[in-house]
Amino acid sequence: MEAAVAIIGLLFVLFVLAGVFVTVKAVKAAKRGVDRTVAQARRTVEDTTLRARQLAQPGVVGELAQLRLSLRTSMRATQEVLRGGSPDDASLSEAIGLFERLSAHGHELDDELKRLEREPDRATIAARLPDLRERLERITHSAESLRWAARDRARRFAEDDLASLSDQIDVEAGALRHWTRVEDATDPLRDPVPDRTQSAAAPGETKSPGQAQPTEGQARSGAAAGPSDAAARSWGPTPEDPSAITARDPRTQPSYPWQKAPRTEDTTR
Repeated sequence: MEAAVAIIGLLFVLFVLAGVFVTVKAVKAAKRGVDRTVAQARRTVEDTTLRARQLAQPGVVGELAQLRLSLRTSMRATQEVLRGGSPDDASLSEAIGLFERLSAHGHELDDELKRLEREPDRATIAARLPDLRERLERITHSAESLRWAARDRARRFAEDDLASLSDQIDVEAGALRHWTRVEDATDPLRDPVPDRTQSAAAPGETKSPGQAQPTEGQARSGAAAGPSDAAARSWGPTPEDPSAITARDPRTQPSYPWQKAPRTEDTTR
């Protein structure tokens, strides 16, 4: 009884632990989903604000907004391409590591541009714009190099896979059409072509004067071998040879009343 109670208690504890584990996993997944949604909404709001500031505030502030928008767009596009292709291509892991190092420089530049937006001294900002623009071009150029290299690699793999698939389909299509054959004289499935010697010896043709006539023995052997050769060349059943005609036995012949009876002397003889 005590063992049964212990087993039931142990099962209850296991069920409680499994429920807690599942609950924690579900809460973490929900939290990640909420964080992802909040981050995406924040990025959308920031991008919309930068576009509006670029159009509404010309001058230094508008140019800063344009620089930030260009940096964020280039880095986000490269990140999507690399992370999207990494599950199918393990060689992109090194490229992802390089992009993470490049992202650190991009975040540093974005924070600096964000601080300059609140700077009241417009002359100082204008003096620093060429340097900031050069840094932005270097970062975006590196990001674009990684992005287009990954795209070219994916397109090359797709072309190679398509070429291999086309070759396999051509082979399979030829195997499915196995009944088609080239009609030529060397096809073994066609009817045999008659030999010239057989066509020359066909009945009804005249022989040349200089041709030697067969002897009687050759004629008999040829006549005797003719049916067997014809039977050997024939693919169907051969008709049976006609049976020889035998003379009737006079003792088995029927007697009629008008016939004379045989004489006894002939019998005695």
